[in-house]
Amino acid sequence: MHGPAIGVLAKAPVPGLAKTRLAAAFGAKAAAQLAAAMLLDTASLVRRCGLPAYLIVTPAEHCASVSSLVDLPGLPQGDGDLGERMAAAFAALFALGHAPVVLIGTDTPHLPPAHLREILDLATGEPNVAVIGPAEDGGYWAIALSRAAPALFTGIPWSSADVLEATRLAAMRAGVALRHGPLCYDIDTSDDLARLYASEGAEPDRAPRTRAAAAALIAPGGGARLVSENVHPGEDTVS
Repeated sequence: MHGPAIGVLAKAPVPGLAKTRLAAAFGAKAAAQLAAAMLLDTASLVRRCGLPAYLIVTPAEHCASVSSLVDLPGLPQGDGDLGERMAAAFAALFALGHAPVVLIGTDTPHLPPAHLREILDLATGEPNVAVIGPAEDGGYWAIALSRAAPALFTGIPWSSADVLEATRLAAMRAGVALRHGPLCYDIDTSDDLARLYASEGAEPDRAPRTRAAAAALIAPGGGARLVSENVHPGEDTVS
């Protein structure tokens, strides 16, 4: 075995594909720029943990370009709903000899590195449990496993406020014990972005690219300027 690893579930920062809820407020190009900043900051975050890290990318055809953007090895997410792709990501990293494996997304680039280390420490200390980092919106920002547990990803109402509760019930039915790590908030909406922007003085060393992108959108005139630069959803910002 090669020890613990981190998998980052990443969507290519392409206008019309990335951060669609924020695109409704700021435009597709601005949302893609923000997504790229969050991806780069998340890559910096996982590097600070000093463990092997991989990008698990969708759409698959962008895997090489996204991997090159952040200089981390990339694997395609594959097909299916989010749960099927998460289960496949765990299987792929287990097959490479890693355990425990923690999966995170790119929506929490502002995490204190200690939060991610706590998830990994809990998973390492109790290899028979699933460790979840709960999110304030009712989902979770991380999940760590040392062995496959596909039941945790089946029948879950993804992108809803019931994800964490549904996962808890699925774990109970499957006989999988759950442990909770630290609570965090995702950056999914303009309110979340404003919260990050407002916290700049308290957390100056976290997610600097994301904070700069947030400032460009939230500062007076910033959002209007970026919306005016919106491009056709087919234009790709990954090169």
